[in-house]
Amino acid sequence: MNFDKKIEELKIELPEAKAPVGSYVATKKTGNLLFISGQISINENGELIKGKVGKDLSTEQGYEAAKRCGLSLVAQAKAACAGDLSKIKSCIKLTGFVNSTNDFTEQPKVINGASDLIASIFGDAGMHTRAAVSTNSLPLGVSVEVDAIFELN
Repeated sequence: MNFDKKIEELKIELPEAKAPVGSYVATKKTGNLLFISGQISINENGELIKGKVGKDLSTEQGYEAAKRCGLSLVAQAKAACAGDLSKIKSCIKLTGFVNSTNDFTEQPKVINGASDLIASIFGDAGMHTRAAVSTNSLPLGVSVEVDAIFELN
């Protein structure tokens, strides 16, 4: 499957792969694995998607925030593969963090935003293991952060 063609068919516009703002790297290859650092929720205008899901954002808005994280993951993967997504063999795992209220229990539905996006682009190769975790705070007050592990050809 041509993943770049699939992105085009889905009319997806990938954001710029942002450089890290801390003491870490955006991506790290080891063997045939590509680890991608946590990508935070940023809208199409480059603005942070902030707030607690369950208070400031609905589950659906959280889903869209997670989808934006997924787009950033794909952008980072593409950058790490020198612009060639055909180097991706499969998505192994996503870990999603949801800045949510104490009583919010729909973290899996929120992180589905990233999971569904990855599956829509990579098809069967995008099916992955996952964790969806609640947290009381995330960097810069964002609503969602997702990291990933991809397998390379």
